[in-house]
Amino acid sequence: MKMLSIEQELKNNSYPGRGIIIGRSEDGNTAITAYFIMGRSENSRNRIFVEDGEGIRTQAFDPSRMADPSLIIYAPVRVLGNKTIVTNGDHTDTIYENMDKQMTFEQSLRLRGFEPDGPNYTPRISGIMHIEDGSFNYAMSILKSNNGSPKSCSRYTFAYENPNAGEGHFLHTYMYDDNPLPSFEGEPKWISVSGDIDYFTGTLWNSLNEDNKVSLFVRYIDIASGTYETRIVNKYR
Repeated sequence: MKMLSIEQELKNNSYPGRGIIIGRSEDGNTAITAYFIMGRSENSRNRIFVEDGEGIRTQAFDPSRMADPSLIIYAPVRVLGNKTIVTNGDHTDTIYENMDKQMTFEQSLRLRGFEPDGPNYTPRISGIMHIEDGSFNYAMSILKSNNGSPKSCSRYTFAYENPNAGEGHFLHTYMYDDNPLPSFEGEPKWISVSGDIDYFTGTLWNSLNEDNKVSLFVRYIDIASGTYETRIVNKYR
């Protein structure tokens, strides 16, 4: 697999949809995650990220213009002890609640499927980061329709143990902008990760399509101490 530039991946795709990035800093000391949302409709674009405890949630920028909150109002990020959960929907809560009952990441996701938004059938994507005693590993998952057919759900999980410094993976919902929107294909993309939190946040935000980008969350977690820094960027403020 070829290592890719996240900057070029975003600049060359006007509509990857929603995306999760997880990786490790160049010096190896920091676990990194990012989550972004995009929108084509007025309802999808009418959103911002707000902090919610140790995580975040989506919120209507203008409540009077919110036509349908289903599938777009949720908590993308929640923290369960030494685990950080990042998803593109309300299955964040499914993972959180069932892992709190000693189920695994994969077992929790067995309770969910792709989104019921035909004809797109948007994939549910997820990531989980585990930091403990100076070690770091993560997993990513995608639940998608069977080549656009809603009759069956294809489930894929990818686990990364002791990831290399300066590397990460990128998983997003759509291959490109089309009607209907084609689901992501293949393994999460292997990407390079560089810079401090402000540099990385700026790179991601400036690379997303200006018309379609809505909000971005970035978190850097110190692997030794578990302390973290967060950045949130909203197009509509």
